[in-house]
Amino acid sequence: MGKLYYGDNLEIMRNHIRDESVDLIYLDPPFNSQSNYNVLFKEKSGELSVSQIKAFGDFWHWDLQSSLTYDELVTGANMPQSLSKAVKAIVDLLGQNDLSAYLVMMAIRLVEMKRILKKTGSIYLHCDPTASHYLKIIMDQIFKPENFRNEITWQRTSAHNDPNKYGNIADIILFYTKSDDYTWNVQYTQYSEKYIENFFRYQDERGKYRLHDLTGPGKTEGESGKAWKNYNPSDRGRHWGIPSLLRRELKIPDEVGIIKALELMEKAGRIVWSKNNVPSWKEYLADMPGVPLQNIWTDIPPVSSQSNERLGYPTQKPLALLERIIQASSNKGDLVMDPFCGCGTAIHAAQKLGRDWIGIDITHLAINLIRNRIQDAFRITVEVEGEPKDLEGAKALKEIDAFQFQWWALSLIGARPVGDERKKGSDRGIDGVIYNPRGKGQHYYGIVQVKSGHVKSGDIRDFRGTIEREKADYGIFITLEDPSEPMRSEALEAGFIKNAFGENIQRIQIATIADLLNGIKPEMPARASAFEEAERETSGKNTRGANRTLDDMS
Repeated sequence: MGKLYYGDNLEIMRNHIRDESVDLIYLDPPFNSQSNYNVLFKEKSGELSVSQIKAFGDFWHWDLQSSLTYDELVTGANMPQSLSKAVKAIVDLLGQNDLSAYLVMMAIRLVEMKRILKKTGSIYLHCDPTASHYLKIIMDQIFKPENFRNEITWQRTSAHNDPNKYGNIADIILFYTKSDDYTWNVQYTQYSEKYIENFFRYQDERGKYRLHDLTGPGKTEGESGKAWKNYNPSDRGRHWGIPSLLRRELKIPDEVGIIKALELMEKAGRIVWSKNNVPSWKEYLADMPGVPLQNIWTDIPPVSSQSNERLGYPTQKPLALLERIIQASSNKGDLVMDPFCGCGTAIHAAQKLGRDWIGIDITHLAINLIRNRIQDAFRITVEVEGEPKDLEGAKALKEIDAFQFQWWALSLIGARPVGDERKKGSDRGIDGVIYNPRGKGQHYYGIVQVKSGHVKSGDIRDFRGTIEREKADYGIFITLEDPSEPMRSEALEAGFIKNAFGENIQRIQIATIADLLNGIKPEMPARASAFEEAERETSGKNTRGANRTLDDMS
């Protein structure tokens, strides 16, 4: 079973994750691209909405925290001396700037990742070419150069128009292990059509096949040098050579002699005689695993704007990419961790493939998306550590970050945030939206307002006006404070709507944070999910299941 953590991954790793407890780490950290990444939402028509919300800022600045972290890396008693020297050299070379701040931030976290990684474990760091060479220097000092396995190039797009330079179409994935004894399951890719055409030139009722010599060079004494069916390999300076894989396939034990094994192969239809009376054995295309995977990956496309897999989250990686990494470097039941889990693709892949998992993110937007993605796809409840568990925790979150409080409050009822574009200037009284299926491709449309300060009856009157202006079916007013009786009266005066069962529910409902934390939820016209009828994923199997967009975060 998996667990999500909300918060700074450095503190969570230090305080919550044991030494040598994780089998595989995949991280796709912000690349220091100096960009603000926005989540784009889809409307129910499938069109992209103008609504968007900033998911994270992909940039770092040298500040007091960077200086403190740098001092810990360079002077810390428990830091590897080679890492301290490397970090000091990099900062001396680059100066105290955005890039060096990014590298310092990564270095201290990679130290913790090595601590929690099992001796048989692996780590994959996904980055782009702007920082991969610096990150490799840092990883060499932490994981040792001899444990570097590959620099994987993933071609993420077919073409890119970058002015005044060659198109940048690839990301880099640095693959390290903690030791020489690590989990490794060979992965394969399909043969090219040209390869199949050139080598598998024969076909029978079982399919395409190619022919291999049944003998090997050099004479031998004993049965492997004896004649069979008027063919004597010794006459040609050769001996019988039956491949072990064919023995296994035909279930011919090793103790069965050469001549008997040849007879069983012929009986099974696996031997072909040429016009010159030379035997060969058939190797079928269907029995071949494919080409062992190399370090340049061109066969996994990115998540396109039309993909069913697309969530609308920035920098989202395709599920197939994470499935490949997890299958190669872990086994069922192993623990996979993604400390920058974003929209949760690594977690989704781990759950699908029967692994345990840990996901960490520093925004409630991401945590809410991942929790609902996993719950919708697998019908399981996801535990989240670090979220407020009581009213005091909610108040503390509000004081620390009002936006994080708002996103967290919306997540309690399965609503998604309304984006920055709709909220420019005035927020127009809408903090979140909910879509509930009502049949035949139609949905109930609900809007949500979150208030963390003093509330009064006028707020409900204004909210009622917002519902009417937006032509919403219903509204939910979330408040940190207890509502007054006049507020409840104003909500009742808004009337009722019919739910999916023809029953009356209030058009405006007031939900306090305290009630929501105690499991008292507002009534919905229908379950707040657009995937009630979608096919579900099955944990531990490579089945293709439901995918979702951010408008289905419910």
